[in-house]
Amino acid sequence: MGEAAALIARITARQARIGVIGLGYAGLPLALRYAERGFPVSGFDIDPGKVTAIRAGRSPVHGIADSAIAAAGIAGFDMGAGAAIAACDALLICVPTPIGAHKEPDLSAVRDTLAALVPHLRPGQAIALESTTYPGTTEELVIPALAAAGLEPGVTGFALYSPEREDPGNPEGTVARVPKLVAGATAACLAVAVALYEPVAGQVVPVSSLAVAEMAKLYENVFRAVNIGLVNELKRLCHGMALDVHEVIDAAATKPFGFMPFRPGPGLGGHCIPVDPYYLAWKARGLGLPSDFIELAGRVNEAMPGYVVDRLRDALDARGRTLHGARLLILGLAYKPGVPDTRESPSVEIFRLLEARGAILAYHDPLVPRFPLTRRLGGIAPDLASEPLTPEFLAAQDAVLLVTPQPGMDLDAVLRHASLIVDTRGVLRGVALQHDTSGDLGAAPGQAYRATIIQA
Repeated sequence: MGEAAALIARITARQARIGVIGLGYAGLPLALRYAERGFPVSGFDIDPGKVTAIRAGRSPVHGIADSAIAAAGIAGFDMGAGAAIAACDALLICVPTPIGAHKEPDLSAVRDTLAALVPHLRPGQAIALESTTYPGTTEELVIPALAAAGLEPGVTGFALYSPEREDPGNPEGTVARVPKLVAGATAACLAVAVALYEPVAGQVVPVSSLAVAEMAKLYENVFRAVNIGLVNELKRLCHGMALDVHEVIDAAATKPFGFMPFRPGPGLGGHCIPVDPYYLAWKARGLGLPSDFIELAGRVNEAMPGYVVDRLRDALDARGRTLHGARLLILGLAYKPGVPDTRESPSVEIFRLLEARGAILAYHDPLVPRFPLTRRLGGIAPDLASEPLTPEFLAAQDAVLLVTPQPGMDLDAVLRHASLIVDTRGVLRGVALQHDTSGDLGAAPGQAYRATIIQA
C-alpha cells in the first residue's frame, strides 16, 4: 500500500492525528470540528498563553466556550514540540498572512511555521495551508518544505491548499456548514485533501490546481472589497445630494435578479477584507498586469475613516465647536459586531485621526475592556479602558461617534443623554426618521430623546 492510500485509510478510520497550527479564529474552530468528528487532535501555537489555555481546558478565543475546549481533549503544544509534530498525520497551517508597510504580502508566519516543521516531517504526512495568500504560494513554500525534509509530493508527502472560510460571530459561517475548497499538488495529493476534509466540511469542492484554490479565496474577498468600496462611494454621493443611502439600497434590493445589497460603513476591518485584495494587487504588479478596480476600492475604503472624521468636524462646526479640545466618545472598537477583534478596525484609525487633531477621546465597547495595542497605534492609549454609559458621562460628551454597535450596548441611553450622535452605519436611521425626516432627532412626544443624529 502506498503512502497516499495508507494515509487515506487512517483518515477514513478516524485514526489519523490532525495537527492544527495557529489556534485563533480560524484554527481553533477547525481543531474543535476534527475533535468533534472523532479525530485525535494536536494544537500548536507560538503564543504560550493559548497553549496554556488549551491544556487547562479553557478557550483562548472569544465565542468558543471553555466547555467545548475541555470536551475536545485537544493536546496543546508550542512549535518546538518536534515529537508532537512528527506524530501528526496531517498538519493544517492556519497562521496570519497580513500585509507589510507598503501593502506587500507578509508571509513570515507561514515561512516560520514551515521552517519549524521541516526537521520533524516524515513520510506519509500531509501539509495543508489554509491561510489566505496569493496564487503560487503553496507551490513556492510548501512543496520546497517537503523537499527539504526528503519527501516527494504525491508519493511520500502531500501538499494541499484549502482556504479557511470562517466568519467569526456568525454561527452559519463555520467549517461544518460552509463548502470547503480543496486542492493538491498532484492527483494523489488531491485525493488526500478530499479524504481529509470530507469528514468535517459542509461540502468538499475539489478544484484543478493549488493556484485555482488560492485565487478563488482571494476573489471571494476582493468581490466584497470592491462592492463595499462602491457602496461607500455611493454613501458619499447620497450625503452630497441629501439622499438616504440606505433607502436607496433598500429600493434597489427589491430587484429580484442582478443585484446584491452591500451596506456602507466607516471603513473596513478584520483579518481578510482590508488585507487580502492587496495580495492579488501585489501579484498583478509582479506580472505587469492591471488591478485597477482592486486598488481603487482599496483607496475608497481606506478613505472612509477620514470621511467620518470630516462629517463629525462639520457637525461640531455647526455647533460652534472644533475637534481640538472636543470631548468625543467612540462606540465600538471592534471591527464588527459580536466580536472583540480590533484588527484593522476603522474605529482604531478614527481614534488615531481624532487624537492627532487634539480631541479628548474615550470609548465604550462591552467586548473590548481595554484599548488594544495595535500595529498602527502601538501604545498610543495603553491605559484607556471602556467607559460605562452613565447619563452624566454621556451628557458631558460633545459628540458620540457610533462606529460598531456591539450586542449589549445601551443605545437607548445614548439617545436619551447624548446631545450629538454621528452614526456611521445607519443603525439609528429608523429612530431619526420616526421623529424627524431631516435626520435631526429632537424631543418627540412621549420620548426623552435629546440627541441630534448625523449620518456619516
